[in-house]
Amino acid sequence: MKKLIPFLIVLFFLPTVSWADHKPDGLDANIGHAMKPIADFVAGVVFVAVPFQGVNVPLIVLWLVAGAVFFTIYLKFISFRGFKHAIELVRGKYDDPNDPGEISHFRALTTALSGTVGLGNIAGVAVAISIGGPGATFWMILAGLLGMSSKFAECTLGVKYRKEYEDGSISGGPMRYLSRGLAEQGLPGMGKFLAVFFAICCIGGSIGGGNLFQANQSYNMVVHAMGGEGSFFADKGWLFGLIMATLVGAVIIGGIKEIAGVTARLVPIMATIYLLAAITILIMSYDQIPHAFSLIISGAFSPEGVTGGVVGAMIQGFKRAAFSNEAGIGSAAIAHSAVKTHEPVTEGFVSLLEPFIDTVVICTMTALVIIITGAYTNEAGLGGVELTSKAFESGLSWFPYVLSVAVVLFAFSTLISWSYYGSQAWSYLFGHSKAVDLSFKFIFCIIVVLGCTMDLGPVIDFSDSMIFAMSLANIAGLYILAPVISSELNNYWRRLKAGEIETV
Repeated sequence: MKKLIPFLIVLFFLPTVSWADHKPDGLDANIGHAMKPIADFVAGVVFVAVPFQGVNVPLIVLWLVAGAVFFTIYLKFISFRGFKHAIELVRGKYDDPNDPGEISHFRALTTALSGTVGLGNIAGVAVAISIGGPGATFWMILAGLLGMSSKFAECTLGVKYRKEYEDGSISGGPMRYLSRGLAEQGLPGMGKFLAVFFAICCIGGSIGGGNLFQANQSYNMVVHAMGGEGSFFADKGWLFGLIMATLVGAVIIGGIKEIAGVTARLVPIMATIYLLAAITILIMSYDQIPHAFSLIISGAFSPEGVTGGVVGAMIQGFKRAAFSNEAGIGSAAIAHSAVKTHEPVTEGFVSLLEPFIDTVVICTMTALVIIITGAYTNEAGLGGVELTSKAFESGLSWFPYVLSVAVVLFAFSTLISWSYYGSQAWSYLFGHSKAVDLSFKFIFCIIVVLGCTMDLGPVIDFSDSMIFAMSLANIAGLYILAPVISSELNNYWRRLKAGEIETV
């Protein structure tokens, strides 16, 4: 099977590129022409929707939300019961430097957050509200709270079934717990199939949504901030891409420890800058906050609206939350698996903070600014980033420049995190070795340059489909392994309450 995998990946990606014309326009046209049928087919399968009360409901969103609801109930609302303990773990209260693993709880959290906090928090929220109305915010928050349990489940398993190599490096995530965990349940064939399926989709998502899209959007944002077509980088996408690729390469060559070191500094800084700007807007318009919450609550349950009222607002909110925090996708479990711990459940606790920070805090702050400033009506028909920028600019004239910096930092952090996800999936398929690892990182850096010179429409449709196809294998495995998760949690919780787990 493994011998066929390289050819499958080649069939997916290489036909999309024609080198007959080396000019960017020619390359764009060839890629778009060749990729569209593939993108349409894959997206049509993954994002199949059913009509309900005038709204197309994507089944993949229901799949993610159903998993989140199941684990919230099955684990007895662990996202609320364990919130305080999660913060204690992140603060290092239970850290033991002698535990197996490569990075601390805090660095595992920031590494995973750097892969989720990004353009979805800036642009995606604006799109959800402009389509679903202010009420979409309510459902977005609810989905974020439910998604905390999905993260707990997958990251607990990520540590439990991770593999430690002789050099001390760690390999974990859905590839490992699907293959090893399901084998323990007497389903080795199914586990292997799901693990390989997940890994292939993870590589596709890493190259597309985790690389091409991030590089492309950061380049376009910089060009826009510098004056558009007349700016220095306007016709030098390759140069911007080369600079970005060099910076990315300098970080990812060092592996998870180097990536975690950068994200541990970068994520708090970029999140703080963005949130301070949002808080400033809210303080300036504090008298509008009650009205904003009134719109959110009434819109969440109002039957009126062009998107189908309650259903439209609900789907937009759930969709944005699921697509933003990646709960149920399985990607974050790859980063969390590298944590220093001998207690798998501890990283489950830490990971449940991700959807809270990403969706409940950052996405909600973005939504409040868009609603309070009245930008949500979107009379000018602006795109996601532009709509958010307009909302912030109404109170802070200089914010577009800050937003440009934020987009680049968000994109950079996402690039380095998804490079790690992709490299782990690559190593799972082709074997663990330095040469295999470096081969993927080299390819990843080249694709950063391509991302700054291409029109990515069909490519992104395809890569987004690959990312969310990861959840098909991941959540199926989580259901089967639910008793294992519950057993780990109950055992740990009992010992914690009995004082058997010591602090440092």
